[in-house]
Amino acid sequence: MTISSSLSAGVAGLNANATRLAAISDNIANSGTYGYKRASTEFSNLVITGSRGAGSYSAGGVRASTTRLIEERGDLVGTANALDLAIAGRGFLPVIQDAAMGANGADAPLLMTRTGSFRPDADGVLKTDSGLVLMGWPANPDGTIPSFPRDTVSGLEPIVINSTQMTGNPTDAIKLGVNLPATQTVAGSTAVPPPLSVEYFGNLGLSETLQVTFIPTVPATGASNQWTMQVRDSASGNALIGEYTLTFDATRGAGGTLASVAVVSGGAYNPADGTLSLTVAGGPMSVEIGSLGDPDGLTQLSDIFAPSSITKNGSPVGNLTSVEVDQNGFVNATYDTGLTRRLYQVPLIDVPNPNGLLSLSNQTYQVSPDSGSFLLWDAKTGPTGSIEGFSREGSKTDVAAELTALIQTQRAYSSNAKVIQTVDEMLQETTNIKR
Repeated sequence: MTISSSLSAGVAGLNANATRLAAISDNIANSGTYGYKRASTEFSNLVITGSRGAGSYSAGGVRASTTRLIEERGDLVGTANALDLAIAGRGFLPVIQDAAMGANGADAPLLMTRTGSFRPDADGVLKTDSGLVLMGWPANPDGTIPSFPRDTVSGLEPIVINSTQMTGNPTDAIKLGVNLPATQTVAGSTAVPPPLSVEYFGNLGLSETLQVTFIPTVPATGASNQWTMQVRDSASGNALIGEYTLTFDATRGAGGTLASVAVVSGGAYNPADGTLSLTVAGGPMSVEIGSLGDPDGLTQLSDIFAPSSITKNGSPVGNLTSVEVDQNGFVNATYDTGLTRRLYQVPLIDVPNPNGLLSLSNQTYQVSPDSGSFLLWDAKTGPTGSIEGFSREGSKTDVAAELTALIQTQRAYSSNAKVIQTVDEMLQETTNIKR
């Protein structure tokens, strides 16, 4: 029986080293595969007879177990594609297989990957050449991300980039920095500043104009330091949408700044932030003229009419020029007008035991009982790292180490084969006893 157990142990040794050889072969074959996680084979002995002082010993042999070391992180490799994504730190990108994708992707099983080269297909869906579709949370029209559950994929949807889509950005805030000539509110003055035209962009991307007229109040004697400001909207047929009486301070400490604003018609004036609440044809608009005593808003100094600082938000209709994913996972589209719009947010997936994930083809993984339940995180928060564009994660295979292990495995396999050969010769000798 002892000789037979030796034979069984030798066979077990051959099988174990063959398993290790398979893992080494897989590692070397994928030394150039982006995101590949090396397989590690561990041996453990099997004990048949463990009693102390036993007169005979039965060999139990060896057992091999292979583990995919998913938690090991490869080095990041720079690329020229903005949508080549990798993760610097912990976490996984959420993806699904395009073949399993339904109308909205909700019926497809969630997969995870550490890296991918994503490009829009004919329908604008971001996917890799192997058919992995990148998933994300859609943004609201104003670029904010709604609140989604973090322990389910119900809020995720395939990221779609329409490269031919045009977009506009309506103006809803204007800041006026204008100096009015103090000499024109002095008795006897007949001068009137020219109308001020301020362009803004409507809801349909059309260029519209606010015409702002400043009319000085000329007293019989002295200086009034008072003006009437009228605002007309071209989109409303040049209708008067706001009229205000502006009084400027003439004291030494705050001379030239607004002292008071009285509403004649139109929206209210907010002294806290110095804004007028106007309503143009396309909706509400905030026009900042400065708070009381603010030298950066409307002023009345010297004899010069100077529109020194006029700023606004919004932009005309533009065409998509590029799409990038920032470190926080926000998918941002840039247009030729300079507008940048947030389209999606790509969360990162984390599990308690990454090595317990089920390994699938194309460097993808799935949750298993050994990995624990997943949770969706904003990139760079909690345990997760950042998402890096223009990057791929390299293979975790160390070719030199694998070749060294290959030599060791070959020697071990040969030694086990020698054990079987020796057992065979001993059994032959036993058979020859009868001769």
